Amino acid sequence: MEYEVICEIKNSCSGNQMRDVFFEELEIDDPDAWIRKREANAASIEREDFPGGIRYHVMREDIPTVYTLTEI
Repeated sequence: MEYEVICEIKNSCSGNQMRDVFFEELEIDDPDAWIRKREANAASIEREDFPGGIRYHVMREDIPTVYTLTEI
């Protein structure tokens, strides 16, 4: 299945509260396997399903990252 992937990395620097946001279009057969491979060193990965897509909340080294996969 083809997804639009949005990756939001929360910037924890005290002087910069903006997020780094990246967009990609990817063919992903197994989203759970894809996120586990992409974030192999994550402390935790939580999945949230919504109509038309999936959102993964990833915590690694105290840096929260959110991946939103929307079906194209």
